[in-house]
Amino acid sequence: MIKGGWMAWTFPVALFFWIIASLLVTFTILAIRFPETPRVGILRIETTRGDRLFISLLGSAFICLAWLFFAGPPVWGGLALCLVYAVAVFVWV
Repeated sequence: MIKGGWMAWTFPVALFFWIIASLLVTFTILAIRFPETPRVGILRIETTRGDRLFISLLGSAFICLAWLFFAGPPVWGGLALCLVYAVAVFVWV
């Protein structure tokens, strides 16, 4: 932990923020380079890539919280469920 810091900047925390930032930059570049029209999936709402990213990140947060509540740490199993969930969101939503 950084002396006087407000957060424990461990490698997993830093990696998490780098991955989120990289996803946002990547999806911004994709939106500029390859614009898409919204599509309607199983939720019956129009979604774009960015919408599906937001839905998958939000759902993944709840999956990890549920994993911690029911199974406790480590969260590797929850991460595997999150990856399956994110793929499902991008395919069907």
